[in-house]
Amino acid sequence: MIYTVTLNPAIDFIINMDNPILGTINRSDSETLYCGGKGINVSMVLKELEVHSIATGFLAGFTGKEIEETLQNQGVQTDFVHLENGITRINVKIRSDEETDINTKGPSISDYDLHLLIKKFDEINSDDIVILSGSAPKNADDTIYAKLLSKIAKSGAMTVVDSTKKKLLNTLEYKPFLIKPNINELIETFDAKISTLHDVEKYAIKLQNLGARNVLVSMGDKGSVLFTEDKQVILQSAPQGEAINTVGAGDSMVAGFIAGYLKSKDYKFALKLATACGSATAFSEGLCKQNEISRMLELIESK
Repeated sequence: MIYTVTLNPAIDFIINMDNPILGTINRSDSETLYCGGKGINVSMVLKELEVHSIATGFLAGFTGKEIEETLQNQGVQTDFVHLENGITRINVKIRSDEETDINTKGPSISDYDLHLLIKKFDEINSDDIVILSGSAPKNADDTIYAKLLSKIAKSGAMTVVDSTKKKLLNTLEYKPFLIKPNINELIETFDAKISTLHDVEKYAIKLQNLGARNVLVSMGDKGSVLFTEDKQVILQSAPQGEAINTVGAGDSMVAGFIAGYLKSKDYKFALKLATACGSATAFSEGLCKQNEISRMLELIESK
């Protein structure tokens, strides 16, 4: 079984408008609501790829209920911890000539809430996969992912971490199967200038030396590069297209990579499917759909 963990889910309120101006009333051209949070996005894309997963993490209030019902209605199994206080956050995404995101903090969690989430992994084993991704609750410290992995790693389950800075670095002693930073996240994590493929390789190898088994670095329209545990460096170009909405593109890559690897046990195919999913989402209003994933994969494999 695949479990996706979203510690701080959100409803993404996407507003399309021309030239927003601060300090005055602005009118939208259109707006859309999506269930968000990186792990939730992974589960949604896995569903498109006909791969079953269970979405877990924390939910609170009426917004949390909306996310859970939406996921269930779309065929995604859920097993969240429901917080007694607060509401699951609403993030505002303004789309005009540029993308402007306002990400809110969300509810706090207690030690007991975290204990309840950790207990959900009592019965997992080496056949399972756990994907941890996204931001943490506002009162969580930089060890929260490591606390989860300290329990999960004992089971032998395959783990994936998509986070940044100390929250990512603190997990590497548990040797996650895959981590997926983008260029900006590498810069944030190491506080370094990273602009060339040589720079990317330098810091990806540093992450591997700290414990990461495979490092997938997404580079936007320049494609992606995978540094594997068996010392392969695999480059993958991205298909041409107009980026409409990049929210969830990285999560789509994670879903595509895991689905592709489970299907083939081949890193090259996994990277191709990851790139197809990420591109299909970037070229869509929301998360990618199966027909667009297939079309992107055909374009990639025809090169």
